[in-house]
Amino acid sequence: MQIPASFDYVRASSVDNALELLARYGPESRVVAGGHSLLPMMKLRLARPEWLIDINDLYELDFILRDGNKLRVGALTRHTTLLESDEVAALFPIVRDAERVIADPTVRNRGTIGGSLCQADPAEDLSTVCDVLDAEAVIRGPGGERAVAMSGFHRGPYETAVGQDELLCELRFPIRPRAGSAYEKVERRVGDWATGAAGAAVTLAADGTVEDATVGLTALGLDRTVAEAAAVLRGKRPAEDLFTEAGRLAAAACDPVPDQRGPVDYKRHLADELTRRVLRRACARAAQMAARMQEG
Repeated sequence: MQIPASFDYVRASSVDNALELLARYGPESRVVAGGHSLLPMMKLRLARPEWLIDINDLYELDFILRDGNKLRVGALTRHTTLLESDEVAALFPIVRDAERVIADPTVRNRGTIGGSLCQADPAEDLSTVCDVLDAEAVIRGPGGERAVAMSGFHRGPYETAVGQDELLCELRFPIRPRAGSAYEKVERRVGDWATGAAGAAVTLAADGTVEDATVGLTALGLDRTVAEAAAVLRGKRPAEDLFTEAGRLAAAACDPVPDQRGPVDYKRHLADELTRRVLRRACARAAQMAARMQEG
């Protein structure tokens, strides 16, 4: 049996209290909510915090709120809450797509969106989703509150823009009209980390051409977004030959590592095929959204 090194434990009562505790206990303290990433690392002695600061009582960070042209999601919002939210699914179907293939019900009931993003695992699904949706992270610390674009939030494997004495408090997703999104994942078994996955978000102009598009990859050796693949569609009407070209470019841009999940050629094939699939679905969903807007 693997047992973590000894540590002390304290339960924060508010965001301000959590920040105070982080400042008091310094670099040897870690925040824990669901704990599904941190605790296994502690058991393997890959992480050895002296203090765990439990933030499960910070109910002010557990919310889904539409605020003008943005959807605000608290960092303590559980995966199950996101999966079951009809509002989230209507605005950003990619979120429900991804949540359906994240781990299992036990993990989804306790795991949080903030914990997933702060773990910054290269094979983690919601990081790609947030990149594709151009989300913004709101971080609070001793100097106050700051907003960080998701493109600058992840700074490498297991490294984020959240400082040791700071806390990720919420995510803000821009709501766009005539927009659609999708996510697909290949895994060795249900609930496993991705062998490869792709996400896409597409916004259509009033004339039906692609106004904007974003493509992202998970676990395929790329910093998630594939600018070349998305650029193929902009200014054009969605068509199968464009999806095919975007898939080819995604496969060429990624740099997967051979491992027990598959060789490089197989993973490049996944990048190609999954990119085509998510673009096809995202465009179809964007067209459906546009049709609903015309109906009033």
